[in-house]
Amino acid sequence: MKHSSKEILSMNLKFYRQKYNLSQEKFAEKVGSNLVYINELENCHRKPTIDMLDKIADGMNKNIDSKLNITSSDLIKYDASHKTNFNRIDERK
Repeated sequence: MKHSSKEILSMNLKFYRQKYNLSQEKFAEKVGSNLVYINELENCHRKPTIDMLDKIADGMNKNIDSKLNITSSDLIKYDASHKTNFNRIDERK
């Protein structure tokens, strides 16, 4: 099955958020974006610009895990191990 770049990006963003136990809101804050934009990317409702992919990758490396060394092209690279049974991470308790 072939996946679109939007689907791959969605899968990768969800994977990294789950790996670091971040809500969409907290993830957006760390990568210099906003909740609505990250939600639209994760739900395949928006195509990001190359500049935005660079910004997300840079934010992940600087503010989430400096050992990641992820690039914008890594965000749209398919990796079957990044499939998740994603559960909602909610900051409100």
